[in-house]
Amino acid sequence: MADCGCELEAENDAQRSTLRVVLVINAAMFLTEIVVGIVAGSTGLVADSLDMLADASVYAISLYAVGRAARIRRGAATASGVLQLILGIGVLVEAGRRFVSGGEPVGLLMMGMGVVALTANSYCLRLIAKHKGGDVNFRASYIFSANDVIANIGVIISGLIVKLSGSQIPDLIIGILIAAVVVRGGVKILTDVRQET
Repeated sequence: MADCGCELEAENDAQRSTLRVVLVINAAMFLTEIVVGIVAGSTGLVADSLDMLADASVYAISLYAVGRAARIRRGAATASGVLQLILGIGVLVEAGRRFVSGGEPVGLLMMGMGVVALTANSYCLRLIAKHKGGDVNFRASYIFSANDVIANIGVIISGLIVKLSGSQIPDLIIGILIAAVVVRGGVKILTDVRQET
């Protein structure tokens, strides 16, 4: 009975269940945050929304990879890393565009959306932490969720500074920092995949 594979299948089911929940949360937060980011004129919120999109994509890819052969799991992790790099570079381009074209972000909207995103990401981090010792896809998911919590705190702080100062610079800075974290996450995944082969 010990060799029936029941424990592995139960673990795979638990991982799939967790990935489905965090996928839905991140997809919903992407849609909400991109709209609020555009309305608020916030690079930080737009950057964070794209990070949510990247995470949702990573979770979808990881969901596909659960229980599959190691080669498929490594391929899924590689796709996740590349996607993170592309979206991170996209955020940097958006920050540059906003710097050149200017804008006046709405600090209160930034802070409010930042708190909602922080709550969602903290919950996702708690769920994923149960599986962080798993394969490269779950280690990557844990890193993304931890980075998201840090980014949300940054958005809240920059929203407060924008509100008090009336300057767009704190918003641009947090947008660039979030982009850097996304790119770094992508590089970390690709490095982990390379070390496992």
